Amino acid sequence: MHLTKGSRAATERDRRLLRYTALTAGCAALLGVLTGLVKSAWRPLAALDQGWIDHTHDYALGHTAWTAATQTLSDIGGTITMRVLLGVAALWLWLIGARVLAAWTAAQALIGWAVLWGLKIPIARARPHFSDPVSHADGPAFPSGHAMAATTTCAALVWLFWPRANRLGRSLACAVAVLAVLMVSWTRIALGVHWPSDVVGGWLAAGVVFGVITIAVELWRPGALARDVRRVDWRTRPRVQRVLVGGARPTDEPGLPGKPGHPEDGGADSDEQGGHPEFTGQRPAIPLRAVGELGAPRGLPGPRERPDATAG
Repeated sequence: MHLTKGSRAATERDRRLLRYTALTAGCAALLGVLTGLVKSAWRPLAALDQGWIDHTHDYALGHTAWTAATQTLSDIGGTITMRVLLGVAALWLWLIGARVLAAWTAAQALIGWAVLWGLKIPIARARPHFSDPVSHADGPAFPSGHAMAATTTCAALVWLFWPRANRLGRSLACAVAVLAVLMVSWTRIALGVHWPSDVVGGWLAAGVVFGVITIAVELWRPGALARDVRRVDWRTRPRVQRVLVGGARPTDEPGLPGKPGHPEDGGADSDEQGGHPEFTGQRPAIPLRAVGELGAPRGLPGPRERPDATAG
């Protein structure tokens, strides 16, 4: 049985929705369990948190240079920094015409902030308390705002970068993102302003927000994220490559400006190019004949203008 382009696109969207639904449900279930344990002051969890935080606090007191460096890293990776990064990305996407993708990016920051305080206020968990603290933070402890903001921002940036990268680039991007999240999250524990379970709660809350927003956008505008990702790829592609690829296509082929399917026009056939991170991420190959179609260099005769070698 042969599938049409529309049916293939619908099938791919269904697969993406299934993946994001599984991510959201898994994170939400784990977050619910962890919240219940925190709220009920479950002894094993409380003992684990207290033992870990006591050890890191003792180390911080005896190593002032380490503590100062940890505080600096925590400030650099703070919630304001992460939201500014998402805001800049959303503004750039809006300016190049990827409006749905820009809204998705901005929603990650805004809704993430609302969910954070929607959890902090009712749970109202106290932060670690020491007679000789090395750092200070205000507000309830659970979940960690630094951990949640870092996870949301790094996941969104990797998500945006994914289609343009090859396998090595994707691996490096994921490694850098994971390292950044772990480092920022660790600083909050090392400085004694969060329990370890607060950090885990921040990671899980970020997963829920990421999944819910992505599912909502896919249901609201099916295929729009795929089109915008291809639009970003087209706008950021080197100009020479765009000329070669564009010049190599017949004028009636979908994908040219003004034709159905072109990413600038939000064409429908861009949906079939993939989801995310399930998008294929493959750039169109540049046919060799495209070079010839650009014409001979100025001042040199073309093939039809050259004199016949057999002419007298």
